[in-house]
Amino acid sequence: MNGEADIPRLVGVHHLKLPVRDLARSETWYGRTLGYRRAAEFVEQGALTEIVLSHPAGGPDLVLRLAPDRAEAAAGFDYFAIAVPDSAAIEALAARLEALDEPHGGVWRGLRGWMLPRLHDPDGHEVRFYTVEEHTSGEPGEVMRMVDPQENAEQVRPAAP
Repeated sequence: MNGEADIPRLVGVHHLKLPVRDLARSETWYGRTLGYRRAAEFVEQGALTEIVLSHPAGGPDLVLRLAPDRAEAAAGFDYFAIAVPDSAAIEALAARLEALDEPHGGVWRGLRGWMLPRLHDPDGHEVRFYTVEEHTSGEPGEVMRMVDPQENAEQVRPAAP
């Protein structure tokens, strides 16, 4: 087994799963801020333990798992970035978050596209967004490098006060 013919075919992210301390609180937050809606639920030993949220405009499914200790341990880390189409969409998202009084880090020029960092859900997970549209692309096989990303990134639009 060698070469690209042996590489398994992957088609994207099926869903994201986050540990949370309070299912109802997290479901409400993801619904209010990003438009997620309940699509499925899992009950174990008579108790609701997991909720699957779907996004009506194409975002990845999000699974919220009741796991308070893990949620606390995971707070502050950015496990994933949700893709948005382009710089106009990320600007619109920033404006929506500001209208909802949700603090975030503003829109930044990232390594390849634009990003919106520092949005935190009720458990402190950092929810990041990154554009599929790129402002820079490397040559095939080239490894791009950014040194001190937060210090060197150009903030395109700061978050509203």
